[in-house]
Amino acid sequence: MSRPVLFFDSGLGGLTVLREARLLLPERRFVYVADDAGFPYGAWEEDALLTRLLSLFEVLLKAHDPEAVVIACNTAFTLAGAALRVRFPDTRFVGTVPAIKPAAERTQSGQISVLATPGTVRRAYTRDLIRSFADRCAVKLVGSEKLAICAEAFLKRQSVDEAVLRAEISPCFVTSDDGQTDIVVLACTHYPFLAGLFRKLAPWPVDWLDPAEAIARQLRRVVPDVPFDADAHFADQAVFTSGEVSPELARLLSGFGLKRPPSLKFF
Repeated sequence: MSRPVLFFDSGLGGLTVLREARLLLPERRFVYVADDAGFPYGAWEEDALLTRLLSLFEVLLKAHDPEAVVIACNTAFTLAGAALRVRFPDTRFVGTVPAIKPAAERTQSGQISVLATPGTVRRAYTRDLIRSFADRCAVKLVGSEKLAICAEAFLKRQSVDEAVLRAEISPCFVTSDDGQTDIVVLACTHYPFLAGLFRKLAPWPVDWLDPAEAIARQLRRVVPDVPFDADAHFADQAVFTSGEVSPELARLLSGFGLKRPPSLKFF
């Protein structure tokens, strides 16, 4: 049996990327790890979060021996991606970063907004991307402390206050003498789950840029192709660091083709 691909996120946002990866890597098993005990990451102090991530991956890599790891979280990868590659040089890491380069290539008005967590907004990595790829654009960084939490609630079929969503996305919409915002980069993998509501609540139409497909393509490039075994029977697994899974969450995971996680607590 081939080695699995491990997906990692602070919560359920990485499921947007997993969905795309399954289309391109049908021969692979997947292990989805949600660090729900640490969710949300946006408000963490950087040193504390980096220490947590390095410690957690010491456990995960030994437990699952993955072929590759997708860090399906902008906050985690922009903070810890380089350190993880140094600590675990034999592991293939595929990261998630704000899709600023493709946004700069597509924009017609030159007005781009990046909707992210506060941690991603603060990161020097994000500002380096802007300097490297969008120096001719007007880029508005918008950090939200609430949207990832709203997305988790939405996935679990809990009520989401549209007034809160409208208030969180409204700073993304900028009008200047040069034109209006025409692209909003969804720089948190949770946010695409809310894209339908964003479109409904937006003051004008924009391109909501979801990087999930591009991440899946990069994963396909770095993971060796293995023969598809039509007779193999295996279930993709989900692991939650809290060890706590409600019946509602178990049903959600089943809908994504993920086996109910074991009762295992990491921290």
